[in-house]
Amino acid sequence: MTYYFSKTVSDPFEATVGRTREALKAEGFGVITEIDVTATFRDKLEIDFRPYIILGACNPKAAHEALSVEDKVGVMLPCNVIVQQRPDGEGTEVAAVDPAASMSAIDNPALAAKAEEIGARLRRALDRL
Repeated sequence: MTYYFSKTVSDPFEATVGRTREALKAEGFGVITEIDVTATFRDKLEIDFRPYIILGACNPKAAHEALSVEDKVGVMLPCNVIVQQRPDGEGTEVAAVDPAASMSAIDNPALAAKAEEIGARLRRALDRL
């Protein structure tokens, strides 16, 4: 089972970050965390790394429903979405976690259904790019 969905676009990195935020918003997600991997590697390790950002996407209604049926599921939230300049320089890739794959370790049918629903929303967000 693949643990993520992805799509590569020809748009520049910064434009793709903005479009990704818009696509997530259109599917009911807010970005509640942001990690600039490039800056972190530069500042903490003195390593140059291609443009790479991790967006923590959260659909508050779905998060509430998931936490209501499985209180420890918060260790797997929010749904991470990455935007990275392709290492070969050929476009920008956007990838999102597959919640069904990540939550398959939890034996809770109600949670599995919610993970499928959120996965479908993330796929639609990537389709908007």
